[in-house]
Amino acid sequence: MFYRQSGVYHTRYATNRALWPIPADRWQVLALTALALAAPLLVSTLYLGSYLMPWMIWTAAALSLSLLMGLAGQLHFGFAAVMAMGAYTSVHMVRAGVPFELALLGAGLFAAVIGTVFGAAALRVKGLYLVMATLAMQYLVDWVIVNVPAISGGAQATLRTPQVRFLGLPIQDLTSRYYLALGWTLLVTVFFLNVKRTSFGRALIAIRDKDFAAAVIGVDPFRYKLLAFMTSSFLGGVTGAVLAFCYYRAVTPEQFSFNVSIQLVAMVLVGGLGSAVGGYLGAGFVLIVPIVLTNLIATLGASQWIDISQNMMAHLPLIFYGAMIIGFLLWEPLGLAKIYDNTRKYFLVWPFRHSRS
Repeated sequence: MFYRQSGVYHTRYATNRALWPIPADRWQVLALTALALAAPLLVSTLYLGSYLMPWMIWTAAALSLSLLMGLAGQLHFGFAAVMAMGAYTSVHMVRAGVPFELALLGAGLFAAVIGTVFGAAALRVKGLYLVMATLAMQYLVDWVIVNVPAISGGAQATLRTPQVRFLGLPIQDLTSRYYLALGWTLLVTVFFLNVKRTSFGRALIAIRDKDFAAAVIGVDPFRYKLLAFMTSSFLGGVTGAVLAFCYYRAVTPEQFSFNVSIQLVAMVLVGGLGSAVGGYLGAGFVLIVPIVLTNLIATLGASQWIDISQNMMAHLPLIFYGAMIIGFLLWEPLGLAKIYDNTRKYFLVWPFRHSRS
């Protein structure tokens, strides 16, 4: 059948290394891509601008962080600061007359340089000490942004993003901004899927599993950890610029606080470390589930199904949300991507009896 591995023959290395060797996987990817492209025609502007577009952008951010945490095994609790550097750099470059395409590239390069500098300082430590080093980066960048008026305009200032054009097309209305965010997310996804099949990706995985064993077989841990910090920071910087120009359309210091870094780490952990599918599932869970729970409880309260106070109603979605995260991590510590993978493997052999083992 089309969803099974039976009948899939590998006679060349290229087919054996294909991203989706099973036809059902290819059809699923094509169907989801077609739905994403047709979303402006299928959903209202409210859902497009409030749900789908931020989901795409934060998925790109989660994948950028997952490359560092999932593949290289390096903890990072200051990734919002990386995105902030990209956002502010792109805004100032566009205001200086730089084309938007070059501003995106400059945002990624500036974030990569600063991220690599902090990464080099943090590579002498591991575990909780690395967490503290990245936290220092987060708070240092926050302090610089707030206290240097030339960057942010002040603690309470808001920088409006100028009108821009991308490849000659104006990026003004919601549809064009959505397609720009979608295009960047798809580009990051393709890069993430392919980097694991390269020597660079295999070196990162070897360092993640056991860095001194990787050094014994000829992998330089310091070099590849720096490359991981640089690559992840570059992607995060461009994602921060896309977030500023496509979603927020303004930049403020509060948009990239420490809480945002914690949410990004939650997206990666809940979705699944080192998984492209996990980036989408984790971002969707962290962003959309609290909204759904809030609307559901508000509807139940308005219809008199539950009789609770307004204060309790405001906190109940957060309670359920936290309980769901704990439940997912207890049920499947490898994240939502592993649940998806278990379901997929079940159907690879269904309906035969050994599928129940």
